Amino acid sequence: MPRDAAESHIETSAILPNLLALTGDSVAAAEALLARAKALITVQVTDNDRISGRLIEENQTATHGFAWLATYVESLRQMQGWAERMAADGTFNEMNQLIHQIAFGEYLWQMYGGIPMNQGEMLRPQDIGLSQGDQAVLMTPAVQMLTQNGNTQNARTRLVELMQEGQAEAMFGTSGLDEELEMIREQFFRYSKEKVEPFAHEWHLKDELIPMEIIEELAEMGVFGLTIPEEYGGFGLSKASMCVVSEELSRGYIGVGSLGTRSEIAAELILAGGTEEQKQSWLPRLASAEILPTAVFTEPNTGSDLGSLRTRAVKDENGDYQITGNKTWITHATRTQVMTLLARTDPDTTNYKGLSMFLAEKTPGTDENPFPTEGMTGGEIEVLGYRGMKEYELGFDNFHVKGENLLGGEEGKGFKQLMETFESARIQTAARAVGVAQCALDIAMQYAIDRKQFGKSLIEFPRVSGKLAMMAVEIMIARQLTYFSAREKDEGRRCDLEAGMAKLLGARVAWAAADNGLQIHGGNGFALEYKISRVLCDARILNIFEGAAEIQAQVIARRLLG
Repeated sequence: MPRDAAESHIETSAILPNLLALTGDSVAAAEALLARAKALITVQVTDNDRISGRLIEENQTATHGFAWLATYVESLRQMQGWAERMAADGTFNEMNQLIHQIAFGEYLWQMYGGIPMNQGEMLRPQDIGLSQGDQAVLMTPAVQMLTQNGNTQNARTRLVELMQEGQAEAMFGTSGLDEELEMIREQFFRYSKEKVEPFAHEWHLKDELIPMEIIEELAEMGVFGLTIPEEYGGFGLSKASMCVVSEELSRGYIGVGSLGTRSEIAAELILAGGTEEQKQSWLPRLASAEILPTAVFTEPNTGSDLGSLRTRAVKDENGDYQITGNKTWITHATRTQVMTLLARTDPDTTNYKGLSMFLAEKTPGTDENPFPTEGMTGGEIEVLGYRGMKEYELGFDNFHVKGENLLGGEEGKGFKQLMETFESARIQTAARAVGVAQCALDIAMQYAIDRKQFGKSLIEFPRVSGKLAMMAVEIMIARQLTYFSAREKDEGRRCDLEAGMAKLLGARVAWAAADNGLQIHGGNGFALEYKISRVLCDARILNIFEGAAEIQAQVIARRLLG
């Protein structure tokens, strides 16, 4: 409950004076530390005046730690931009200021003392090669003020008080988005709250497919054609709009928030690499959800090493292809009508150069006969979470694909075509992670308010409210990093670095929020009947798919050092 007026006034005074000036100066200090780290890492991984992939791999702790440090610096930059935009339009209120100063207070301390890459790996500055002398660039008055006074118990307690007062609903107005995007956010928030969240836990516990009614309603709302250009039957909206929609739907249930992912990937593939005829044929049907796609890339023994794929596509005398091989971790494989399928067309290659992408048509299955198409078999993979679309292993034995369905009409371009989708896919995954984290916060906060122990609500205990406060703060950090990567994409700039950072941090934030949310529930959180148990299972996949955290850090490091 809110404290009396006098005490609340004392708490409000915990906001640091000249906050934006302090955080602006601190960004400059953080950038100086990153520059020093880059210089040290570059020496470690340079061989004959060239960056060496072998040395990057041999020095993984240092290089991946450098990637995390760079992600933190970019996060602070984007938080500063967010705060300055809020201040400019008069919405930098008490709650926003507390989020901002706690974010800087915490992340600056972690940059100095240790960044958690995951629960068991703490990146210390010395792992990168930074000495105490190198870290002196952080010993500025602004950084010292923020690390000592930014993330205090009083600040966290006051933030949660404001969240209890109903200002959490006003979080729509704190995201720093324009009016159109905020309207989209509210529309999908209301839909998710009414049509998704109340039913998600039952779908999860029964391991049921998301009802077709939901898919049809989302199709009517434009989810599957959101970013497809209008000339091909879509809405032609921004990647930022995709983030907003994905976040709010995932806030209800990650499965629903992920329904559009495969359509997004398929549309990106066709837009970037398809012929005009393929665009005209496929994109309008994807946009309307007349056809649902699934992505068929991963194989049992390759994982992230896509260049080692062994599924082969052999061209026959009619110019069509016969595909043979095995695929795994194929999401939503039964209901779909088309597979974006990666296979090897050049049998003499053993790397990415011999791969081609196909738009492989199939007949949707039923419960009784999930894979009725000739030449194709499959079996379900039982999973902890992320259940609404189900996961499958697939086998192909002379599976027929029409020659006209070779993406772009040219063999050997498949890997390059797939790489061009990774930016959008990782941005969308970061948005899903933010939504899952917000779901964990929603559930945990309500439980902390309702649950009484020792004569008072759990939320009145500082370590409980502190967990909730840090969830809110890190969600905002991940959200701003995600929006930034989407803006870069919308401006037509290369953003694999920014998208990777957003996905890397967002996945960790989602897992931390779910884990802390379960901790607030205590023993009840371990019971399947409580929703937080589902969110914990759902959050865990985010650090793995669309590029595991280790792969993501590797990509970030190579880009920064290259």
